[in-house]
Amino acid sequence: MTHPPPAIATPCTKVCIVDGASNLCLGCFRTLGEIGGWSTLSDEQRAAVMAELPQRRARIDPTLLSPS
Repeated sequence: MTHPPPAIATPCTKVCIVDGASNLCLGCFRTLGEIGGWSTLSDEQRAAVMAELPQRRARIDPTLLSPS
């Protein structure tokens, strides 16, 4: 019996709005290039991007983010 491939971890929150000042998505804090190529990145590359996300959040004007 064949098992489906494991799901690819993603920080997507289904809030797909890109901030022009930072060029980051306001939901997941990835660039458009990272979002578009996410499925082609290796596990290591995705882990590296995900490790950067908390620092990226600080680059976005807080008034653009919904309260968490």
